[in-house]
Amino acid sequence: MAAQLGEDIHRVFKTLVLHGERTGHFVCVIPGCDEVDLKKAAKMSGNKKVDLIAMKELLPTTGYIRGGCSPIGMKKPFPTFIHHTCEQYDYIYVSAGQRGLQFRIAPADLIKYVGATVADIT
Repeated sequence: MAAQLGEDIHRVFKTLVLHGERTGHFVCVIPGCDEVDLKKAAKMSGNKKVDLIAMKELLPTTGYIRGGCSPIGMKKPFPTFIHHTCEQYDYIYVSAGQRGLQFRIAPADLIKYVGATVADIT
């Protein structure tokens, strides 16, 4: 996606949905080139153990399909954690709700709109 946009991959963020044994579902928004650190995500979310949700759960849980999951507009709001590197940029890209469709947003606007916590989760 970063190549199609002609942008640095560190500006193109992906949205992952996880489930913790204590808190239930939550969202991590991380740079496209990174992988979520499950131990860090568990600690930040108040869980001892977390896992990515199964692909078959994504649509019924969020309203989005794999590759099109946006941190905005899910069926219900979930606690959201966004990688701290977003603050280095005046804008980032996140999914616009369809596979292959991204939108550009100021990180501060995204953080405010979804009530995200900025954290080191990779």
